[in-house]
Parts: sequence; C-alpha cells; structure tokens
Amino acid sequence: MNYEEIKRLIDDMGDSKIDELSIEFPDGVKISMKKDKAPVAGGVQYITVPEKAPVKTEATEKEENSKEVEECKVVKSPMVGTFYSKSSPEAKPYVTVGSKVKKGDILCIVEAMKLMNEIESEFDGEVVEVCVEDGEMVDYGKPLFKIR
Repeated sequence: MNYEEIKRLIDDMGDSKIDELSIEFPDGVKISMKKDKAPVAGGVQYITVPEKAPVKTEATEKEENSKEVEECKVVKSPMVGTFYSKSSPEAKPYVTVGSKVKKGDILCIVEAMKLMNEIESEFDGEVVEVCVEDGEMVDYGKPLFKIR
C-alpha cells in the first residue's frame, strides 16, 4: 500500500461508525486502527498505523514452506465447521502436543451441520503443534495439526 491509499483508509475510518479495524494483506502488510472514544480537543484524532511487516520474497516463502513440509506433515480440515479437541466438555483432549499417533487415530471432531465428524490422523508420528483452539470455526483446508 502506498501513502495515499493508507491516508484514504484512515479518512474513511474517521468518517465511519466503525471503532476498530484490522486488515492483513497477502503481501504481509498489516494495518490495525482503533478510534479513541474520548472526545478530542479541536476535533483532531490520531490513529496509529503499524510499520509495514517485512515482505517475504517468493524464494524466501518457498524455502520456508519446503522446510516446513520436510519437517512436518499437516492434517487439514476436510470441511467447514467447529473444531473440538475432545469428545465432551469434561473429557480429555484426543491429542495434545507431544502425543504419539498412528494412522487412523482420532485427533479431533469437526462439527458440521449438527453432525460430529471424527477427524483421523493420516500419518504416524508425534503431534508437534495444534493449530486451532477448541471451539474455533475452521474452513476447508485449514491446518489443524502438524505431525512429525
């Protein structure tokens, strides 16, 4: 984004009823704005815009992705729904970081249209990261677990 586009965004935010706005662009630029609700003398209001995040080049991104793919296998959500790490609120999670899993082991549940769908491991290995929080909405293809 250039200066004029950012200035227009700030002006549009100032004229709107929106109190807070966060945008993350595909190129890594993040903009976060929040209106101060306290009255300001002279009608001037300052909004902070964070500095531009470091831009990743295609080569850097491919290198990071290839390292990640080599190190971990990713279990992705096969559907849109709500992620649950355990079978009931009182139960223990199916897996946590450090859990050893085998192909076919249940990792979690994704609720879609009132149906509870058990998501099974596609790989043998150890869970190194749980990528979503319990109760979080997930989209098709969203990474759920990283297994090494």
